[in-house]
Amino acid sequence: MTPTDFTRAFAALLLTGAAALSSAAPARAGDRALIDVIGYSADLRHLAFEEFGVQDGSGFAYSSLYVVDLVKDQWVAGTPYRERADSEEVPLAAVRAKVAAAAKARLDALKIDMPAQVVALMGDGVLDPKPSMRFGYPAYGLPGQTEGDFTLSIETFAAPAPAGCDPGLVGETRGFALSLTGDGPARELHRDKGTLPKSRGCVTDYAIYAVIFPYLGGGLENAVAIVSTYPYGFEGPDRRFLVVPFGK
Repeated sequence: MTPTDFTRAFAALLLTGAAALSSAAPARAGDRALIDVIGYSADLRHLAFEEFGVQDGSGFAYSSLYVVDLVKDQWVAGTPYRERADSEEVPLAAVRAKVAAAAKARLDALKIDMPAQVVALMGDGVLDPKPSMRFGYPAYGLPGQTEGDFTLSIETFAAPAPAGCDPGLVGETRGFALSLTGDGPARELHRDKGTLPKSRGCVTDYAIYAVIFPYLGGGLENAVAIVSTYPYGFEGPDRRFLVVPFGK
């Protein structure tokens, strides 16, 4: 083999190896929104959070800012505030800033300025995620010290799809139920009944994402579960969020 032949063979081997590594990388399917919990109102009745990301298919940045009435368990009238770029050239930061500006007057009026603390999190890199999450009250003292022992559990089941979902493309749409144990008798925080709400999209799965408390105020009745939802998108399941108040 001449030096030239050897060089060509070695280059071909490198290309083959690069292709193999590329094929072993995770395939992109759908977009995975991130969440920013903005905080609670001073009276602990309202909670604001933002979900944001870059759409699959179009590559356009988007942001949705939700304000939830935790007593009525519904969006505050006139919300969410939504924005989507119309070009890949528009940065995500600019889209988020526009939504924040649009929502500022409402957040100020509701006095949403109390930070939220994450007391338990099932992050995106957790191996073998579970359908339940065990947690306690954050306690002052030694690192990691908690009080109480609670378990949040999720159950999913087949549920009728909202209008516009193509079963041949999406497959089976699903609802969920969320329950809490550890503070007395087990209680159900939420259970879907009947046709899924259109606002949720063509959801194919759910997962517990986090439990949050108000910072320096409130108790278990003011806690909120954050649930990941997976509606079918342009390139597969997307990830979005909803909140479920613990209540009393």
